Amino acid sequence: MSHPTAGDAALYKICPRQSWSEALNSGRLPLSRDDARDGYVHLSSAQQLPGTLERHFAAEPDLVLLVLLSSRLPEGALRWELSRGGEPFPHLYAELRAELVAEVLELPLDGERRHVLPRGL
Repeated sequence: MSHPTAGDAALYKICPRQSWSEALNSGRLPLSRDDARDGYVHLSSAQQLPGTLERHFAAEPDLVLLVLLSSRLPEGALRWELSRGGEPFPHLYAELRAELVAEVLELPLDGERRHVLPRGL
């Protein structure tokens, strides 16, 4: 994986492996319950991943981490909006098409059922 430049920040979408399989077949990631409710696709920065995993995906097995490069997202579709604790989070106001995913990383659980982030995150 090439490291993103300042203008090409990596953003992340946590999703069930089954949803990613569906995206590979249909060309787009199915909306999660939260995404459908809120009208956008919830993403996280690298710094936000641990909190997002703990808060929304605790002990959930069989997850993958989709890596998106901001430069490849549709123009105007990415908005940073205040969310948890007044912190700005990246929100995608477009379909998350499979072709936008630069890399898919594993999110295994450790012996205490906590997610293990890939090295470097």
